[in-house]
Amino acid sequence: MTAPGDRQPLESQIAQWREYLRRRRAIDGPDVDELEGHLREEVEALAVAGLAADEAFLVAVKRLGNLDAVAREFAREHSERLWKQLVIGPEGEGGPAPDARAGWPAALGLAIAAALAVKVPVLFGVRLDNEAFYLRNASLFTFPLLAIYFVWRRGVRGADRVWLALPFAAAALIANVFPFRQDGDTQALAILHLPIALWLAVGAAYVGCHWFAGRGRMDFVRFSGELAIYYVLIALGGGVFTAVTMMLFRAIDANAEWLAQDWLVPCGAAGALIIAAWLVEAKQSVIENMAPVLTRLFTPLFTLLLLAFLATMAWTGSPIDVEREVLISFDLLLALVLGLVLYAVSARDPRRPPDFFDALQVLLVVSALLVDVVALTAIAARISEFGFTPNRVAALGENLVLLVNLVWSARLYLGVVRRQKPFDLLERWQVAYLPVYAVWAALVVVLFPPLFGYR
Repeated sequence: MTAPGDRQPLESQIAQWREYLRRRRAIDGPDVDELEGHLREEVEALAVAGLAADEAFLVAVKRLGNLDAVAREFAREHSERLWKQLVIGPEGEGGPAPDARAGWPAALGLAIAAALAVKVPVLFGVRLDNEAFYLRNASLFTFPLLAIYFVWRRGVRGADRVWLALPFAAAALIANVFPFRQDGDTQALAILHLPIALWLAVGAAYVGCHWFAGRGRMDFVRFSGELAIYYVLIALGGGVFTAVTMMLFRAIDANAEWLAQDWLVPCGAAGALIIAAWLVEAKQSVIENMAPVLTRLFTPLFTLLLLAFLATMAWTGSPIDVEREVLISFDLLLALVLGLVLYAVSARDPRRPPDFFDALQVLLVVSALLVDVVALTAIAARISEFGFTPNRVAALGENLVLLVNLVWSARLYLGVVRRQKPFDLLERWQVAYLPVYAVWAALVVVLFPPLFGYR
């Protein structure tokens, strides 16, 4: 904490910073308040680490400036201040690009590298029709390069780079050294869980290896959601482009299937992830995001879906089929619901009083909780009757992990709606629980294959 004597000059500096932001037409009062909140969180964290108030303010402005062009413009206006050099840097010198839009050459280069990485195994005799190999390594073609992009953007240095590289190196070894059986259950589980485990490593790169400082984790949640949206949009455009390509070549009696199957689809899918990430970074302004619109659109739809499912099951008395495909579908549905809740939490102003949408969120969480209990009951019955298999154990563990989050989220959200608990508690719970998913996914990838004999 900053000492009382340091408060006065610090408050004066922050007041000047706020005054500049208020003069910008694109930024309204709530946006200024949220930016100030980010700044104060950074200052407090740095003060706890032992920095004086002035030093903490300088470093906090630098970090905020690295993530937001507004701070840079403020620094430019006050050119006589020392922290201008921390935010903008000397003219003409190297270093990270001052604006996400200026990072397009690096993003394009990494996208091309990701596209070509898909073709590298072909040089060693691994054809694209080797589905098992490419599915196991799909995230390794793109996630390391995406992490490199954020390492460059955030200015990560030294030992942090080594720590970020270790998960990807370990994943590459596991995916290609473990003697998975063709069409085996543990191989399918590894394919599904490896991207989940590695996405946390990408998140660490996104926040510049400051996972527990400030609101970086929640910013990563927003980034993940918007990245998914951009990627789907790019994929739709890529599908149209591929279809048009096939049509044009077919018109001259030329077979272009090899072009689509061997190059456009696999290479485009890999490179598009890097481009989508750059688009999210480039279009972000202070508080701009699509989370509020999306959550308010899909929360009622998913709530109705879960309630209709529970009502239908109760009416018909039909039990859940716990075959592998059904288990995967259930887990994906619950993961989508939790993602929607997490996205809504990231979009909500913590200071806003609870309203009807918060009550709807509680209903969504409770509905998902009931569906999870039904699924767990069915899985437990299946295990007691037919014994343990990799899929059943994985489904049991995943539903238990989801159950813990849903139970505590329902409790906290209900407290928010009743005005008994601050919204910050719910936000902190959600971001603190994120590593649990990655840890469980890593356990499935690393331990399940040898535990179940790679079957």
